[in-house]
Amino acid sequence: MNIHGLQKLTLLDYPGHTACTVFLAGCILRCPFCHNADLLDMNAEPVMDDAELLAFLRKRQGLLDGVAFTGGEPLMTRELPDLMMRIRDLGYGIKLDTNGCHPEALRGVLEKGLVDYVAMDIKNSPERYAQTCGLEKVNMEKINESISLLMHEAPDYEFRTTVVAQLHDRDSFLAIGPWLKGAKRYFLQAFADRDTVPFAGFTAPSKESLEEYAEVLRPFISEVSIRGV
Repeated sequence: MNIHGLQKLTLLDYPGHTACTVFLAGCILRCPFCHNADLLDMNAEPVMDDAELLAFLRKRQGLLDGVAFTGGEPLMTRELPDLMMRIRDLGYGIKLDTNGCHPEALRGVLEKGLVDYVAMDIKNSPERYAQTCGLEKVNMEKINESISLLMHEAPDYEFRTTVVAQLHDRDSFLAIGPWLKGAKRYFLQAFADRDTVPFAGFTAPSKESLEEYAEVLRPFISEVSIRGV
């Protein structure tokens, strides 16, 4: 199994854990503000294989306590559940980032008890989802199924939105709040431009705008916080 990136230490990607972050390639979305556009193609150049990753994790036992999978979209990699199981056997906690487009794979890792924490991206309000994903159409039934899986079956989870000034406004969050009513945790994170973002011209919202959006969400969601400001 190919591994397409490894951040050997993170204190941010897996809340409450000293972890490493594993990057897997492949994604069906084409978000124009994506930070990891080089990982959209499943044929992206790997940096190691699963055997090398497991060797690294054996050496880090006692120093790291978690592994965060991100991408791309990790659930597109069919071998992922087997790798998660082997990582579990080494005593690590596992966090998964997902875009919610593959609920059948998400259900599989949840039913097998392979993940401790799931972070799912909410791209925008349902009406503006496809536009924000860079597509003509997004299967919202699958997005809704993934939302329901997290809210009812995940051990712990968060929803999060990368907020882009040109793509999100108050109306976005007036729609998202009722849509995710009853959710446990939601983060607004400000867009940060990087060289890997495929299109230019996107900027972060103001701190005041983020605080306004958070207030719009709080009547519907238990915990709403802001990251990146």
